[in-house]
Amino acid sequence: MMAVPEKDTYDVVVVGSGAAAFATALGAIDEGLSVIMVESTDQWGGNTSMSGGGLWLPNNPLMKREGAGDSREEALEYMNEVIGNPGPASSPERIEAFVDSIDDFVTTAERHGMEFMRDTDYPDYYPEKPGGKIGRAIEGMNFDVKKLGEWAASQRGVVPLPVRTNDIWLLGRAWSTPGGFVRGAQFVFRTIGGLARGKKLVGLGGALAAQYAYAVLVKGNAELVLDTPAVGLVVEGERVVGVRVKSGSSERVLRANKGVMLGGGGFESNQEWRQKYQNVTGYTSGNPGNLGKPIEFAQEIGAAVDYMDDAWWGGSLQPYDDKPAGGFLVGERSLPYMMIVDGQGKRFANEAESYIDLGHHMNDHDRGGDYWMITSGTYNKRYFRTFSIQPGLMKGMEEKGYLHKAQTIEELAGKIGVDRASLRATVERFNGFARSGRDQDFNKGDSAYDRYYGDPTVRPNPCLGPLEKGPFTAYKMVAGDLGTKGGVVTDTDARVLREDGSVIEGLYASGNNTATVMGHTYPGPGSTIAPASVFGLIAARHMAKAPSTN
Repeated sequence: MMAVPEKDTYDVVVVGSGAAAFATALGAIDEGLSVIMVESTDQWGGNTSMSGGGLWLPNNPLMKREGAGDSREEALEYMNEVIGNPGPASSPERIEAFVDSIDDFVTTAERHGMEFMRDTDYPDYYPEKPGGKIGRAIEGMNFDVKKLGEWAASQRGVVPLPVRTNDIWLLGRAWSTPGGFVRGAQFVFRTIGGLARGKKLVGLGGALAAQYAYAVLVKGNAELVLDTPAVGLVVEGERVVGVRVKSGSSERVLRANKGVMLGGGGFESNQEWRQKYQNVTGYTSGNPGNLGKPIEFAQEIGAAVDYMDDAWWGGSLQPYDDKPAGGFLVGERSLPYMMIVDGQGKRFANEAESYIDLGHHMNDHDRGGDYWMITSGTYNKRYFRTFSIQPGLMKGMEEKGYLHKAQTIEELAGKIGVDRASLRATVERFNGFARSGRDQDFNKGDSAYDRYYGDPTVRPNPCLGPLEKGPFTAYKMVAGDLGTKGGVVTDTDARVLREDGSVIEGLYASGNNTATVMGHTYPGPGSTIAPASVFGLIAARHMAKAPSTN
C-alpha cells in the first residue's frame, strides 16, 4: 500500500477515491497513461463505498443484451422532461454527452474485469413521465474483497454481506410475503455459500468500489496514497499543471502532464458551508471527509459553481448522538400502515415519493421543523426495518425523546407535542384513503416507483394501510442527505469552466464536487454514481488527446 507517491510527475493526477476518481483512473489506464490518486483520509472509496452502489444508466449495454427495450431517444426525452434546463451543468449538450458515453463506460469497465448485473424491477423515479422506464439501473456483482489484499483493510464503510440492491425491496417484506421470504432465504444461502468457499463477499457500494479498486490498483498497478490531502492547484500561465499535496509533515507538488481530475466529493460534512449555502444543520449519511476542498481550490483560480444550495436530500431518522445522521429512509416510507406528519400533525407530501423529493418538500414546507414517521402495530409486526438493526439507534433515540410508543393516537400525540385533535383528524382521513385505495391528497401508491417498495398483499393500494392497531410508534425525522450536489461547473468533456464559460485548461471534475448533470432532481436509482463514473471516463479520454506539458 502506497504511503507516499513514488514520483513527482504523472500523466494524470486524481483527487479523491470514489467512483469519479476511480473511473478517471480506469480510463487513464485504458489509454496507457500513468496515474496517481490522492485521498485526504485514511480510507478509500468515498461515498461510493458507503452507498447502495447503483448506477442509473439508460439504454445501457446490459439492457441491449437482454432486449429490455430502451433507446437514446427515450433516455433523452425522459431526462429533459424530468431535469429541464436549470443551468449550464444540466444543459441538453451535457445530458447528451452522458447518455452517449454510457456504452463506453460499461464496456470499458467490463474489459478491465468489472462485472455488473441489472436491477430489472427497479423503476425510474418518475416512470410515468415521457420516456420513463423500469430496469435502467445496474450494480456491481458481489465481490470477494480478499482479492484486494492489503487494500481491503482501508476500504471505507463496507458492509461485509453480499447484499444486492434488488434484494432490499423484497427483504423489507421478508416476514409478510412469499416473495420476500424466498429472497431472504436466497440471501442467507448466498452468504453461507460465500463463507463456505472461503470468500469474503460484499455487495452494494462496497462491491462496486472494491471492483474499481481491483481493476485500478491491483490489476492496473495504479498508485493511491491515503492521508495525503490536496491543499491547492498548481497553475502555470492559464493551465493547471499539478496539485499541491500534504505528504506527512511537508508539502510537495504532483505534476500532471495531461490533466488534473477533481473527484473528491461534495461538502456535506462542512457545517460552515452547509449553513452558508443551504441554511441547514447538515444531517448527512455521506463521507465525513467531504469538506468541499476541491471546490474551494477550483474557485480560487476562477471556477464557476452552481447548485450549491442543493443536496441529494432524503428523510432520515434524527441522530441521537454526535453522529451526522441516523437511518436514511428509503423503502420503509412506501409500505402501508405508516404516514409522515409535520409539527402540526398534518401530512405534507407523498411518503413514498423519491427521497430527494421528500427532502425538498421537508425543507420547503418547514425547514428545520419537526417531522414524525408514525407507524402502527401492524407495520411493526409485518415489516423488517433496516434501521432497527443499527446498533444502539433505537435505544438512543428513545432515551433522547426521538422515539415514542403509545397504545392510542391521542396518547402518541401528547408524547410528541402535537395537537391531539389535529393528529386524529389526519389519521382518520388517511385511513379513509387506505380503505378506498386512493390517496386524494398526495397520490401515494399511484406511481410504479411508490409500489416498488410497497406490499402487494395489501389491497387495493400496496402503499396504503390504515393506522388502526396499536401500539403506535413515532420516529423523529430530519431532512438528511446522501451528499451535496453543488460544485464546479463543467462542460461536455468534464473540463472545469469559469464564470464566462471559458475552459480552465488542464482541470477536470466529476462527481459530487461538481454541479450535477441531474439538476435539482433524481431521475432514477444511481443518479449520483452513474454520471460520476461516466464523466470520469469522458475526462480520461479527453486528457489522452490533450497536449502534454513536458
